[in-house]
Amino acid sequence: MPTDVLERHEAAPDEEDRAFVTLTVARQLCGIPVLRVRDILGEYKITCIPLAPPEVAGSLNLRGRIVTAIDLRQRLRLPPAPADQPRMSVVVEQGGELYALLVDQVSEVMGLKASAFERNPPTLPPAWAQFSSGIYRLDGALLVVLDVGKLLTLSETA
Repeated sequence: MPTDVLERHEAAPDEEDRAFVTLTVARQLCGIPVLRVRDILGEYKITCIPLAPPEVAGSLNLRGRIVTAIDLRQRLRLPPAPADQPRMSVVVEQGGELYALLVDQVSEVMGLKASAFERNPPTLPPAWAQFSSGIYRLDGALLVVLDVGKLLTLSETA
């Protein structure tokens, strides 16, 4: 019985698309690889955690799981969001645990060519460069690709 073999044409690495969930933090467009995102939440009740580091906004209950909420504005050393501004959460998984990254707005999923990816330019502010793996230059905007692993590593230098 003959077996048909389907040929799989691989895209060249520089032609490959990378997909990002785009979000905004303090009017800066950012991206998180779509495969890292588990959930996107609107305004959600967050319970404060006493004695937690300043970037830990608290915790939330997501379908019975306790999720640690990280305020990206605080993590990136940016001014706090206005009190009347609703915030959204991008839920990611790291080391088997769920974390909610608090952002100002979540936009769309965007596919970008790997060949257009650039390393962090020297003009990128150090607070952003510390947590970014690189950038994409878009029409009229700069997309900062956030490194989820670095964002969730709490240390004395952060």
